[in-house]
Amino acid sequence: MTVFITGTNSGIGKALAEEYLAGGVAVYGVGRRSKATIRHENFHYLSLDLRATESISAHLRLFLNRLDALHLVILNAGVLGEIKEMRHTSLYELESVMLTNVWANKVILDTLITMNLSVRQIVGISSGAAVNASKGWGSYSLSKSALNTLLKLYSREMESTHITALAPGVVDTPMVRHITEKVDETKYPSAKRLKNGPIMTPKEAAQRLIEAFEKVKKYESGSFLDVRTME
Repeated sequence: MTVFITGTNSGIGKALAEEYLAGGVAVYGVGRRSKATIRHENFHYLSLDLRATESISAHLRLFLNRLDALHLVILNAGVLGEIKEMRHTSLYELESVMLTNVWANKVILDTLITMNLSVRQIVGISSGAAVNASKGWGSYSLSKSALNTLLKLYSREMESTHITALAPGVVDTPMVRHITEKVDETKYPSAKRLKNGPIMTPKEAAQRLIEAFEKVKKYESGSFLDVRTME
């Protein structure tokens, strides 16, 4: 089994890679840091800034050129953007979040298609923010909503691949810690709800997600699902 994961330097992406490696799976991981934070004989690492969308395809082709198939692609890398009101959020700020959370994933999908790689399953790590539209989450909410639609559109074109947008729940990542520790919970009540609700460790989230990756296959390709409400 071969798995491709973006955002493997920390958080959910790193935990997913480690869980798969522990199970004997070959993992091809992408991260922004110059050196991998995982050392394992079955871990292959590509240092790549996904904001530089014009360079993704060439680097990815070299990275995956020995493969003819991927069992699972996990589009995990994402950025939060500043928690602030929409009226104070510039188009530049919105676009900077969209670059990583949406457009980079489009380039990755297009590259996999043009490489003629056989891909059985694609999961985009989404968020409840895609539908909740809580005050202050403008950039992130818009990007995750766009990601959900992007994946649904590709599900209509990649008919032999099962594609899902999947919200993992709240996980103890640098992104979540920033919200719970730095964001004004009086001005942005969602930060308080996040802080007072259940928060999983990355390892717990990874184990739960790996189970969910099998369950999502019974749903229509292109669906947006949340692990917290899945049967």
